[in-house]
Amino acid sequence: MKKFLSSPATMALSDVENSHYQKALTYISELSLNLMAVKVTNYPEDFYGWCVELLEICKKGINRDLLDDEQFKPLEKLIVVLEIGASASQLKMARLAPWPIFVDFIEQQAALHALEERLSLLDYVRGLEQTPLGEMTELDRLVFAGKHTNKHIHTIYNFDIEWFAPTKGAKVFHTLFTEQPGAFDTALSFIPLSGDVTPAQYQKFVVAYKKIFSTYTKTKVNGEKAPLAPASRLLALRRPDQFIAVTNAKVDILCQGLGIPKFNNYDFESYWQDLIGTMRTFAWWHQRAPSDERECKLWNTRAILVDLFLYADQDVAFKSNYLRIRDKKLGTSVSSFKSSRRVRVKLTIEEIVDEALAESEIPEYIRNKRSTIIIEVKKGKKVEHVIKLMRAIFG
Repeated sequence: MKKFLSSPATMALSDVENSHYQKALTYISELSLNLMAVKVTNYPEDFYGWCVELLEICKKGINRDLLDDEQFKPLEKLIVVLEIGASASQLKMARLAPWPIFVDFIEQQAALHALEERLSLLDYVRGLEQTPLGEMTELDRLVFAGKHTNKHIHTIYNFDIEWFAPTKGAKVFHTLFTEQPGAFDTALSFIPLSGDVTPAQYQKFVVAYKKIFSTYTKTKVNGEKAPLAPASRLLALRRPDQFIAVTNAKVDILCQGLGIPKFNNYDFESYWQDLIGTMRTFAWWHQRAPSDERECKLWNTRAILVDLFLYADQDVAFKSNYLRIRDKKLGTSVSSFKSSRRVRVKLTIEEIVDEALAESEIPEYIRNKRSTIIIEVKKGKKVEHVIKLMRAIFG
């Protein structure tokens, strides 16, 4: 363990990684005896791997029954430092990765980050882009805004609406979004649906967006400035190839990982100049539209998918509000759900197709097209959609 804990000192750490390592050491010192009791068999050669390995030890390896009461706080703080350190280390990769490596990494992280759910969310919003906010149903507006409710039926909304940047805590934003959807439509109309967004177009959006809040808060004793986080959600859902959705918690991690100055929840200028401007220098962002259907789908959402460079453990995908509502409706118990989680993560495309074809109502002529279905699913299509299309064609 001693060799493991000191191993980052021999790695080529960036300034940010070294800062996280030194911070981690302050908490490790308070847990040293407990950590020394854990056997280490894996010695990663990079800082990201070291953070992940130590996280696993802190969460599952260390004997918590032997911790003193005052040691639980430094343990939790160490876990936070390691999670941020792992994210910062992966984001360093995002700064250098060409398109093929970017795509490979996104696909590798697919299960951990519930990529298919996220893409389903983006596909759903894409289908709403020609509908004014004022003409959408209340539930569809909440999809766009990032607030999941128990009214979102899992058979229609087969994704967690709060992926990327939840906004449920932005009360004034949601009040105005409900009362003045037309004003938000006006602001978003300055952001084109294709082509690179220009600084002038972004500034017009910001002016119109801020005006909604300034008009509202003039009559309030405790006025609220226009918050950046919900605005970034709207921008990123409208143009997931151009904008990154942020929350207060994500800003610090993104800034550290991408090597830019930290900004606050009201700094629209730094969001554009530093975060979006820096992203626009990356090789993968400048990639031309690929011909491959699956890659093209990722290319059209490449900016918002920076989220997948943030650290995620095995539980993140299973905390989905969609899964929670679905399993509640199906009466799935928590214990049986947990016991099947790893099986779901490990399913291959062939297994997913076979599982769908095993349903009793699937006709034989569909089962005979198993190979074709597998090919289509590998291209990124959902197995349910492929089967439904085949039924429509051959039924």
